[in-house]
Amino acid sequence: MRVVISGGGTGGHIFPAIAIADEIKEKIPNAQISFVGAQGRMEMEKVPKAGYPIEGLWISGLQRKLTTKNILFPIKLLSSLWKARSIIKRVKPQIVIGVGGYASGPTLYMASRLGIPTLIQEQNSYPGITNKLLASKADKICVAYKGMDRFFDAAKLVHTGNPIRKSLIQIDGYSTQSYSHFGLNQNKKTLLIFGGSLGARSLNEAIRDSYDLIAQQSDINFIWQVGTLYFNEFKATKTAQLDHVKVLPFIDRMDLAYQAADLAVTRAGALTISELCLVGQAAILVPSPNVSEDHQTKNAQSLVDENAAIMIADKNANQQLAIEMIKLINDDDRLQQLATAAKRLARPKATEQIVNEIMKITKAQ
Repeated sequence: MRVVISGGGTGGHIFPAIAIADEIKEKIPNAQISFVGAQGRMEMEKVPKAGYPIEGLWISGLQRKLTTKNILFPIKLLSSLWKARSIIKRVKPQIVIGVGGYASGPTLYMASRLGIPTLIQEQNSYPGITNKLLASKADKICVAYKGMDRFFDAAKLVHTGNPIRKSLIQIDGYSTQSYSHFGLNQNKKTLLIFGGSLGARSLNEAIRDSYDLIAQQSDINFIWQVGTLYFNEFKATKTAQLDHVKVLPFIDRMDLAYQAADLAVTRAGALTISELCLVGQAAILVPSPNVSEDHQTKNAQSLVDENAAIMIADKNANQQLAIEMIKLINDDDRLQQLATAAKRLARPKATEQIVNEIMKITKAQ
């Protein structure tokens, strides 16, 4: 079995792609899986680290405002279409899978032109422009939210949920390894703060500006993932110098982070929402305002409606976030209520269901 998986840009696209690849390998050990990403983007590092080969296209997004960056877009697009065609003709995949992100556009377009079946995995409640453009040619579209027939042909939709890394599915209670990995005191509660794979400035600023309150909470462990873009800026702040605060640019072992955490404070990306539910994690969600159709607020609201999370608007984070997170982490009953409600919304078989759809398509050829 030969498979090409394309997309990336952020962890929200990359980690589902890797989860799909891992599940294919588990079902078909001799499967040949190749990735196609965008040059200079995160997938070019994370995919090889996961053990898969990747080739990069010279592609980037079309800016929505007038900018000189758009001048190169047609050249990049033509270059990427040509290279994607070359890769597909060389690899001869039986299916091409798109997970969203810049590279998936040229790759899936050329696959459909060459008669190769395609499958789209859409993580969000509001699809990106790439997946909307590609949907008419796709054989199947696996989605995580209900009501996606507003955007896609209902006959192609399969409601699977989002694919999750196997390491998260296997989490079971606390372990001393999670505390030792992060250098935490296992006799304290742990508060995990992270803004996605790239970080979130407003979350970081809210924590930075809450030094006086956080300094008084020496009985709590703080894991503060600031993001690689912001690490040098925020590691020098007074909050970051506190002994009970661990500042990290990126968390490779999210399984251990969730295992240690009593409460998570995070953005509301689709993959994060799926992970929080899967591990049964109490959370405060601060949706990013910088996304299409405000879809992170819709993601967060889906948990709030089920009493499975608390939401704070990004514009209110600086004034409210630290107060609310300290109040909540000290309320054991509320933490348990949120965690239990989140767990009820989990879809632990999502990756397996997606791979089953992939196998149906390839067997039908």
